[in-house]
Amino acid sequence: MATAKKAAPAKKPAAKPAVKKAAAPVKAAAKPAVKKAPAARKPNAAFMKALTPSASLAAVVGAAPLPRTEVTKKVWEYIKKHDLQDAANRRNINADDKLKAVFGGKAQVSMFEMTKLISDHLK
Repeated sequence: MATAKKAAPAKKPAAKPAVKKAAAPVKAAAKPAVKKAPAARKPNAAFMKALTPSASLAAVVGAAPLPRTEVTKKVWEYIKKHDLQDAANRRNINADDKLKAVFGGKAQVSMFEMTKLISDHLK
């Protein structure tokens, strides 16, 4: 019987010393991103449509047809002129006689509820 010699394990090639890579060339300073100016917003036609206020709302803002945005501005002018915002909670509006008719008889409403109540008086 022939004895087989075991093959000697293959030698690993000697590790090469690590070669330092040359530093990458410094890039030019990055240019700041140029932001495009947003296109001018078009007003929504529904907001700009002139609506006629009811008689009770006309006592506050006038009888001329106005867009919703202008009606809201005029109501706020009236509220500030007559100091009708609640001192403790500025989100609430204390109604005087003219505004009670607009607010459906409520003595106090929140500013968010106010817009809903005003929209019921516009045609």
